[in-house]
Amino acid sequence: MFMKFDRIAKDRTYHVGVEIESLVIAGWAGRNAAAIEHHIEELAALGIPRPSTTPLYYRVAAQTLTQADRLTVLGPDSSGEVEPVVVAMADGLWIGIGSDHTDRKAEAAGIALSKQLCGKPVGRQLWSYADVEPHWDELVLRAWATIDGRRVLYQESPVSSLRTPRDLIRRYANADILAAGTLMFCGTPGAIGGIRPGTRFEMELSDPVLKRSLTHGYDIDVLPVVS
Repeated sequence: MFMKFDRIAKDRTYHVGVEIESLVIAGWAGRNAAAIEHHIEELAALGIPRPSTTPLYYRVAAQTLTQADRLTVLGPDSSGEVEPVVVAMADGLWIGIGSDHTDRKAEAAGIALSKQLCGKPVGRQLWSYADVEPHWDELVLRAWATIDGRRVLYQESPVSSLRTPRDLIRRYANADILAAGTLMFCGTPGAIGGIRPGTRFEMELSDPVLKRSLTHGYDIDVLPVVS
């Protein structure tokens, strides 16, 4: 999947294109056992089974990645999840923002299956991981969903609630670096008020130290389910 990004490193921005060959979604990636259990329980309320281990790495088709402003889904049972993403390139690791948009009805039948059924929106800007790794735990994830015509705060958490990208990479690859051309979703905090669908999803990764944010948003078009 060929993608274009604006890369920001040491206050310099430049455009790059990269072929994403592998997409990995790290599930159950929280640092705190209680937080992981909370997310497991909110999914269990939707009939989604407990994971066999944590963290758990799902391989997903790279073709599901999208940077479009609209996402088309089948049926009314999907929702977004804000996550930091890591993009591995020949010159190192880069940090972006994405949504592991998932069909919750299908997730109850099989999590790996559900990961393949929805597009995975990703923002168009990346930060150098080297620039943010020293103060990684101070970054903050937020998401807003438009539900019943109202824009509501849907998720908010410091990334310290999640395992660091470096930790996730080591557990997945037995190395400090991912193969170039790999994009990894790095986990999500729980939803405020529970998981539910909306018509728009907006997300932010805020850096209060360098005083900047990565943002992305997309509208959700629902196709009818017929039989």
